[in-house]
Amino acid sequence: MIRRRLNYLGFFLRVITLLLPLFAFAIAGYVRFGSGLIPLVTTDVDARDYFGLLFFATLVWAIVLDHTGLVRFDALFVARRVGWTALRSCVFTYVAVMGATFFYRSASFSRAFVALSAVALLLLVVLTQGLFRLALERARSEGVNVARILVIGADPFAVRAARLMMEGLVPCTLAGFVRLPGQKSAVKEYPVMDLEEVKNLTVDSEIDDVVIAVPSARFGEIPGLMKALEHLCVPVRAILDLGEGVVVRELLFDFGGLRMLDLRATPSESEIYLVAKRALDLLVSTVVLVLTAPLMALIALAVRLTSGRPVLFVQERVGLSGRLFRMYKFRTMRLDDPAESDRHWTTADDTCCTPVGKFLRRTNLDELPQFFNVLKGEMSVVGPRPERPFFVQKFLQDVAQYNSRHYLKVGITGWAQVNGWRGNTSIPRRVEHDLYYLRHWSLAFDLKIMLLTVWRTLVANRNAY
Repeated sequence: MIRRRLNYLGFFLRVITLLLPLFAFAIAGYVRFGSGLIPLVTTDVDARDYFGLLFFATLVWAIVLDHTGLVRFDALFVARRVGWTALRSCVFTYVAVMGATFFYRSASFSRAFVALSAVALLLLVVLTQGLFRLALERARSEGVNVARILVIGADPFAVRAARLMMEGLVPCTLAGFVRLPGQKSAVKEYPVMDLEEVKNLTVDSEIDDVVIAVPSARFGEIPGLMKALEHLCVPVRAILDLGEGVVVRELLFDFGGLRMLDLRATPSESEIYLVAKRALDLLVSTVVLVLTAPLMALIALAVRLTSGRPVLFVQERVGLSGRLFRMYKFRTMRLDDPAESDRHWTTADDTCCTPVGKFLRRTNLDELPQFFNVLKGEMSVVGPRPERPFFVQKFLQDVAQYNSRHYLKVGITGWAQVNGWRGNTSIPRRVEHDLYYLRHWSLAFDLKIMLLTVWRTLVANRNAY
């Protein structure tokens, strides 16, 4: 019953939220064209163009909802988070909408209409989320359609789990606890029975769900508990407590008949990362390569004339999931032993660096060829900077959680770099910023890092040599 209600309410919330652009466009259309509050410059308005824009806005809105998690039930009771997430969702959607109105030259859209629909959408989202929150809180306080839960377990872990369920999204109450062999009961307010007494419960005991709340050390008892509960004919759930550091981000999924549970899921496996981030990478890298093609030709010529061939420096780096790839850069150093260059840092007064190379490093222009790595899918525009295999092996021994940075595609720029942690700087601080990026990754975060990269390259380029 718990999951059924969550699925039902979640579906209802998602459908209502997906329809909000329709309501927002209807409100904006009435205020702009039908109310007389705003004088009409022209009456030649083709409704088909606005329906096309509505279709596009709804499509973008659906993608944004999945990305921002606006329709997640666990966010409903965090009002501050809901407001911020709603604002971000509307901004993302209307950046795309304004882009569409700019490039779609065959129709002219009212700027007042677009602005009004954006404001209406934000207000409707906040109102919808608030009404859902109030409805759930009222149902809980009045005991409407409450689910009765039998908790298997009576230790402090089970008591804590029961308390969290009582405070959860679906209104519920406790039918009681079942004390397992060897457990000392920590229950104070509810009935407690032994496991043998469960056999006396019948299908008309008014129990809607059974929740097994046992620590991970007792997971081996779950098959026996399932057999003991079989006669109740109600859904049985198990609370997963897999220990510190193990975060369950996704549900169980089926893989060729095997039931698997993600214990260490990463953003690189999500649909938004695989599709939207890749699309952003392709768009940005293509634009950059087209715009900088003449500049790259001049740089190649300068390198060729001042230090000979090769123009490009190709070096093995460690990428996503620890795989090696060949990263491209304009050559900035004099020809040297490749094995040696793989094992030392470039310093500010490095005598191996050519005069042209020093300029390229200071302006980051030596990294322009890495956009070809992005096109090939080996890198992303934004991500942890790729490191040489020699240093990866070294840092694995010296820096905690260093390998976690390889859960995402490596990037041309990253959160550590825009905060000044690049070159011969603190590796632990760099990893700390990479892990922050891993935990908080989003397309908006990527765009922020891109803008900061441009700004700090032009204005405050530190540790670049």
